[in-house]
Order: sequence, then structure tokens, then C-alpha cells
Amino acid sequence: MRKLLTLLLFVPLIAFTQNEAKKDTFWTTSGTTTLNFSQVSLSNWAAGGKSSMSGVMMLNLAANYKKDKLSWDNTFDFRYGFLKEESVDLRKSDDKIDISSKLGIQAKGNWNYSGLLNFKSQFAPGYNYPDTDNAISKFMAPGYLTLGLGMDYKTGNFSALLAPVSGKFTFVMDDVLSDEGAFGVDPGDKTRSELGATVKFEYKTDIMKNVSFNTKLDLFSNYLNNPQNIDVDWTAKINMKVNDYLSANIVTQMIYDDDVEIVDPDTGEGSPKIQFMEMFGVGLTFKF
Repeated sequence: MRKLLTLLLFVPLIAFTQNEAKKDTFWTTSGTTTLNFSQVSLSNWAAGGKSSMSGVMMLNLAANYKKDKLSWDNTFDFRYGFLKEESVDLRKSDDKIDISSKLGIQAKGNWNYSGLLNFKSQFAPGYNYPDTDNAISKFMAPGYLTLGLGMDYKTGNFSALLAPVSGKFTFVMDDVLSDEGAFGVDPGDKTRSELGATVKFEYKTDIMKNVSFNTKLDLFSNYLNNPQNIDVDWTAKINMKVNDYLSANIVTQMIYDDDVEIVDPDTGEGSPKIQFMEMFGVGLTFKF
């Protein structure tokens, strides 16, 4: 698996440099780096409040290959954020690794025979604050690897992949979390395999001048265990360009995984719940 992920990560990244050196390449590459930062400083402030600072870094890369009927689309979405309030230690506010690779052979018109490989995880340990002694998540705990075969309908700004034959693999490589049976693995196991169907939608458009919108929706149904309980991962982003370097961003992400239990702090009992994240920021954006 490590060799597969290394190949998935580095081959398209090498294409970035090749694309600059050789303009007649079959590769098309793009990238965006966004840095959002905010700060509040208070001293003897009669109205009350706390000094704080926060920041989020987003890196989005794409490396796509097209020659005759063969296409290979790769996307890399990374996100990391932090929050600091006065005497409170630095805390993580956001963390995302999402790497997707899709290989297609044109069938007819906009339809393609397609294979999908998708990897998701996070960079750093996560905690149920204020408890910082016991991590509730780490890199590769969980990690998700999805493989799928099916048909992909593609236009200039829309893609719908239907993969009725898919495998979803959940990794919990931390011993403590594995022993707890976190993220749906059996207690003591570090992997969980599921057979099912994957549907993946991607859409991007310009809402108006200097305002763009893109969204991704991943759905997975496990044929062998409660197929009606569909796993959902939906991300939406609105980018409002101020000038060549300044922009404002709104990012939302909604997740539902029937195998992930969210513990109620009042009762101590866990159950699957909808997870939702919303972020608004203004900062620097660099495109390449």
C-alpha cells in the first residue's frame, strides 16, 4: 500500500515541473495555496473578551493527463488550521488530507470506463479538548482507502463517477485506538474491509466575476452491512477574489459515517451523528 500511495502522490507532482519545462506535454497542472489568519489583542478591555489568533492553510493541487481516449485525473487537497487563546495551549482547528486519482478510457461521448483510488486521513493528533493527554485520532487513525471500478460521466466542469464495485478499507494504526475499536474496526484490529458501491460527484463553476464555487460529494454503501446507511462526505467551497493575491473563502464540510460513533459528553454514550464544519477566512492566495 505504501508503494501505491507514494506513486499516487509523486508521479503527478513531478508532472508539475515537467509541464513548465515542456509546453507540449499531455499534462495539465494547477495549484492554489491559501493562507488565512486572524488576530484579536485585548489589554484592560472593559467590555471583556480574550486575546486570540487563528490560522488556516489550504493547498489544492491538480495534475491531469489526457491523450487520445486515455485520461488520468489527480487532485490533492490539504488543509490545516490552528487556534490560540491567551494562556490556552495551541489547538488544532482543522486537519485534512484528501488524495484522489481517477483513470479513465473513453467509452462513448462523455462516458468513460473508470477506476478510482481515494485516500483520506489527517496530519496531526486530534483531542477532545480540554483533554490533551488522550488522542482521539491521529495520522492513519483513521485512514481511509477506497478503490472502485465503474463508469464516469465527464464534462468541462462536472463529473459523476458510478462505481458499483468498490472496496473501502479503514486503517487504525494506533494501538490504543485500535484496542478501543475506534472508527468501526473490531477491538484489537487495525484494518476493516468493506465491499460496496461508490458514487462521486464533482462540480465547479463561476457564480459571477471573481467568485467561484466548487463542491465534491462522496457516497459509499456497504453491501454486506446496513447498505441503507450511506457514508457521506460533502465539501463545498466559495472563493471570492479581491485581487491577484487577496481572497475570501467559505468552506463547509459535512460527514456522516455509520461506523464512527460520536460520544455525547453528558451521557458518555456514543452513536453515529452528522459531523459539520464551517470556516470563513480572508487571506493570501497564490496560484501556480
